[in-house]
Amino acid sequence: MKPLNYAILNLFTDGREACPEEVIEALKGEYGHFKALNKADVLTSLMTAESNGLLEQSRFELDEQGEVRMYFRANAESIATINKYIR
Repeated sequence: MKPLNYAILNLFTDGREACPEEVIEALKGEYGHFKALNKADVLTSLMTAESNGLLEQSRFELDEQGEVRMYFRANAESIATINKYIR
């Protein structure tokens, strides 16, 4: 099993766009027992990846509760970098 942050980054190597809630949903089968698989920690992981140039913020919208939902994606260069270091 890969570390959670690796699994999060690996989700974006198919060119998908995702928000923290979608990342949690995609990983809860394998990582559901991890304490860090929650909205705050996943958002922190995504924003860290963004600040390191691996992801970029693609858009944002308001959810049903009026909270901002941020979406991230990896560009082609970032996908190549992620795939180089995380198999």
